[in-house]
Amino acid sequence: MSLAHITVNSDSSHEDRAQAIRDTLRDAIVDRRLAPGTKLSESEVGALFDVSRTVVRAALQMLAYEGLVKAERNRGAFVSNPTPDEARQVFASRRLIEPGVVDAAIGRLTPAAAKQLRDHLVEETRHQHERGPSARRAEIKASGDFHLMLASLAGNAILEKFMDELIARSSLVIALYGRSGVSSCGHNDHADLLDALEAKDAAKARALMLHHLDHIEADLDLRMKEGLALKDALAL
Repeated sequence: MSLAHITVNSDSSHEDRAQAIRDTLRDAIVDRRLAPGTKLSESEVGALFDVSRTVVRAALQMLAYEGLVKAERNRGAFVSNPTPDEARQVFASRRLIEPGVVDAAIGRLTPAAAKQLRDHLVEETRHQHERGPSARRAEIKASGDFHLMLASLAGNAILEKFMDELIARSSLVIALYGRSGVSSCGHNDHADLLDALEAKDAAKARALMLHHLDHIEADLDLRMKEGLALKDALAL
């Protein structure tokens, strides 16, 4: 990846430059080119992208909000390093919350909402049949988006906020530790879940959601990966 692929120049706004840097760093984290625990020095990132530390700080704050970067006082920013226990806690939390999401969503599922979810499943399936790092990123994002769509359908803003954070953390864990070439969700889990929702079978939908989360967690390989140095990982 080179600077030509992103828009970071003096004509861009502060927000645009920060967003472009965030996108590039995020891709490197999700692709596992930047390993958990890698330090993201403001001065080094700023030099690589030829921007001020203020712009870099804004980009790192975006990543920290998503749970992809951890800022440590007097030490700087690091790629988040979820331990096996933390990964399990993420999925334990989802098992507590997402059956409730199903219960709340099932009574609010209109034909229009069901069609939107079906259309999303078509996009998911397309990514599942593609290969390469960009397809893997797209598949992880599409999977997470399905769960966020259900949370939005539930009509509870607080619940949706919790789910947004959990999905961000789950996506990091899946990107770092998911086995390559294997769908993190399976080809039919979401479709089966949506069938149960449309049938208004809450008990079956809750059971399918729990089975689905078990499936995702079972696909994780929680051994730590060795990444590249920041400059090499970004190929700048």
